[in-house]
Formats: sequence, structure tokens, C-alpha cells
Amino acid sequence: MKYVIIILGLVFFTSCNNKQQEELEPAVSQRFTFATWTNPGGEFDSEKWERKLNTYDSLGISEILVGGSPEFYRELIPLANSKNIKVHAWMWTLNRPGDTIANKHPEWYAVNRKGKNSLEYRAYVDYYQWLSPFHPEARAHIKNNVRKLAEVEGLASIHLDYVRYVDVILGADLQPKYGLVQTTELPQFDYGYHPIAREGFKEIFGKDPIDFEHPELSTEWRQYRLNAVSSLVNELVEIAHAKNHKMTAAVFPFPEMSRQMVRQPWDDFNLDAAYPMVYNNFYRENVNWIGFAIEQGVNKVDFPIYAGLYSPALQKPEDLEKAIRLSKVKGAKGISIFTADNLNDEQKAIFVKMKKEFENEQN
Repeated sequence: MKYVIIILGLVFFTSCNNKQQEELEPAVSQRFTFATWTNPGGEFDSEKWERKLNTYDSLGISEILVGGSPEFYRELIPLANSKNIKVHAWMWTLNRPGDTIANKHPEWYAVNRKGKNSLEYRAYVDYYQWLSPFHPEARAHIKNNVRKLAEVEGLASIHLDYVRYVDVILGADLQPKYGLVQTTELPQFDYGYHPIAREGFKEIFGKDPIDFEHPELSTEWRQYRLNAVSSLVNELVEIAHAKNHKMTAAVFPFPEMSRQMVRQPWDDFNLDAAYPMVYNNFYRENVNWIGFAIEQGVNKVDFPIYAGLYSPALQKPEDLEKAIRLSKVKGAKGISIFTADNLNDEQKAIFVKMKKEFENEQN
């Protein structure tokens, strides 16, 4: 009996030890990913992309988020795969500048509090041409765009951008560039007043939000508009998942801030990963703010977060290194730089340095 007890004890100890080891292994083997957003630069050019991919590889960048057509991705993916670089299909979602299909349907576009739609009144910049998440045909058009990308094999994800409303409040550093002081929600930048939205809200609450003296104080009106975005995103996720594709998104720095500034409730999105754009200089914040923002997101969602860093804000190599380290310490699974194509030599040296350091940690 004594020997049986000893044997059972050893089996139990070994089993527990193996279980603990299995739990540790994913954390140990989890690679901290370096990624970059990049522009396609026109039609696919194999020689140009060969050079770009070689540069990315030398910096330890193993994933790229790039816009393009399905045909473009079908040419790029095999070349990227040969260098062990993953390709994400970067898709502008609600902001659709130059969309030849949508342009034929002005009624699809978002409407501001002054009654102007985003095709005729373009807030801040000419390329701000936003579709309304309330218009069923606009939603169908966006879903069709995702379906086309979902037919491409080998994508790391379909990566949504501009899944929100027009910036109702710009970052502090951006306001002077447009001659603005935004201490309140100005009506020309306050979107979501599409007739379909107003009518739907009125059916529930018996009130037309256009008549509110202070619509920015109505939590019901804000939530009603937030729901239109989150429901659209989650329907897009279902389309991607049905084709065995992951769905990721570029989002504003952290959920509470995102709700306030651009009405983007990304902690309600059923994503596979989020890339919060923690561009600290836009908000006149220091590098430590990057860590704070990432921590808020990590604590709010159950999917991975990759810190979106803005290279012009991190010109000093010590700032770039600190931003990467903070992102990792605060729980991000990697970083994505906007953009690796304009890194200076000192910034590139930081990528090379940290690539080696993180590789050694894995060994």
C-alpha cells in the first residue's frame, strides 16, 4: 500500500508539473510582434515590394497592414510568405473617399447636426467622406467590400479602419491646424443625424434628437449611435469568420476616449485583435501616456492588443525604445508603426536592437 501511495503521488506531482509547464509555454513562446501600416503605392510591383519586404525583415517586422484590391493581395501574399511576413488587408470602412459606387448614392452618407451630409460637407479634410452606419444599403455595400476580401486566401486578417464617426473633437495638437478651439461638440462636426437614425430614435423615445438643446448631454442618443457602429462591425466579423478569416481593426487610443472623441465603442467589437493608435503627440502627451492608454485597452477587452505607434512622434531613439518597452510591459502583444517606410537611421537601429533582444528572450 505504501508503494502504491508513493507511485500515485509521483503520478499526481508529474501531472501537475506538466500542466504548469503547459500553461507557461504559451507565455514563453509568445512572440512580441513588430508590424507596420504601409501604402500599396499603386499597382503591384514585384521589384518594389521585394525591396520593401527585405527592409521590413531586416527590422524584425513580420506583419504588414496594407490597403489594396483582392488582385493586389493575391500577388503580394506569396512574395511576403517567402520572407515569413504576414499580410493584413487594410480596409477603410465608413470613410470611403472616392468610392465610385457610394458616390452615386448621396443618401448613403452620414449627416451632421446642421443637416449636411458628408459628401457635400467634408469636415476637416476633403477625403473625409463618411457613409452612415444607419443606412441599410450603405451597410450592405460595406459588407460586400468585406466579402470580396474574404475570398482572398492567406490573409492574416481583414483589418478595418475608420469604423467610427467623424471626429467630433480633434486631438489638442490638431485643432490649431484647422483654426479650431473645440471646447464643446460643434454641430458641423457632430455626425449621426441621418434621417433614418433620427426616425429610429424617435420611434423608441418619442423625441427627435435634432430638437435637443444639448444633444451632447443625451446618453441615450450617444449610445444609440454607438450601437449602429458596433452592430456593423460585429456583422462584418461574422462575414470574415465564415470564411475562416480573422478580423482586426485600427482604433482610437482607449475605449472611453474613443467613445468621447469619435463615437467608437471598440470594447463592444467582437474582434480578433485591435490596434489602438496611441499617437501621443496628437494629444500633446508624453511617452508615458502610451503605456497608460494601452493598459486601459488591455483591461477592457479579451482580445489581443497591438500598440499603434506614430514614428514622427518618436524621432528620438530613446522615446521609440521606451514606447516599445512600455507597450510590452502594459500587456500589448506587439506594436505596429506608422510607418516603417519613413523611419530614420536611428529609429531603424532601435528596431534592430530590440529585434535581437526579444529573439534572445525566446531562446
